[in-house]
Amino acid sequence: MNSTRFLVLIVLAAILAGAGWYFRDALFPVESEPDAVPAEPAVEESRARLGPIHPLPALEPGSSAEGELIPLPPLDDSDAYFLLALTDLFGSDIGNMLVDEALIDKFVTTVDNLPRGQVPERIRPIGRLATNFDAVPVSDERYYLGESNFARYDIVVSLVTAANLDQVVDVYRNFYPLFQEAYVRLGYPNGYFNDRAVEVIDHLLETPSPAGQIALVRPGVLYEFADPELETLSSGQKLLIRMGGEHAENIKQVLRQLRSRIAQASE
Repeated sequence: MNSTRFLVLIVLAAILAGAGWYFRDALFPVESEPDAVPAEPAVEESRARLGPIHPLPALEPGSSAEGELIPLPPLDDSDAYFLLALTDLFGSDIGNMLVDEALIDKFVTTVDNLPRGQVPERIRPIGRLATNFDAVPVSDERYYLGESNFARYDIVVSLVTAANLDQVVDVYRNFYPLFQEAYVRLGYPNGYFNDRAVEVIDHLLETPSPAGQIALVRPGVLYEFADPELETLSSGQKLLIRMGGEHAENIKQVLRQLRSRIAQASE
C-alpha cells in the first residue's frame, strides 16, 4: 500500500534525522510548481570549535538489538548498506520511496536546510504525500487550510508517536560517522552534524501554534499563508503548522524525547 510505505518513510525522516519534515510536496503544491530554488550555500563557521557541543557516543558492539556491528563502508558506497539497515527497521517497502544514490548526502543536506525558506526538490530523499492538498476558497483571493489536510497526517503521527526511539537512535549512532563526513563535505569542516540536528530540533520546537482557521492567499502558482509572520517561517516550521495544532504538538513531544537521547543534558 502506497500510504503505508510513505508513513514508514516519514518515521525515518522525522525521527532518524531529528527533524525530518521534508516532504516533496513543498509548501502547498498545486498542479505545477516552479523550479526549486537552489539551496543556500553552506559556509564555514567563523571559528573552529574545540569539539562538539553535543558529542554522540559511538554505538558499541552488543549494546543494541543488532548485536554485532559491521564496519561502515565509505560514504560514496554506503547507499546499499544504509538501505539494508533501514529495511531491517522499517520493512522492505522503504526502498521503493528512496532516491537511488547519495542517500546520506541528501539526508544530511535536507536536515541542514529545514530552518531555511525552502528544501530544494533536488536534494530531498523521499516522495510525495499520497493525497492532495485542500485549500478551501472563501473568496476569489482568500482561502483557508481545510480540515482534511490535518487528517492526511493522522496515521503518520500515530506511527511516529508509537515508534521505538531507542532502536532508531541506535541506527543513527551507528551511521553517525557517515553523517558527519557528509556534513563536512557539505561545507562545514569545523562543524558537527549532531550539533546541527539538535539545533534543527530546537528550531522546530519553536514553531508557533496559530489559533483558529489558517488563512491562505495565492499570489501566484503556490499558496502562501495570509499572515506575513507565518509566511516568513522556515520550511520545516510551515510543515508542522500544516499538520494542525494537535498533530504538531504530538510531533514536538517526539522531538523533545529524541533531543534527550542525542543531546547533552547540560550546555
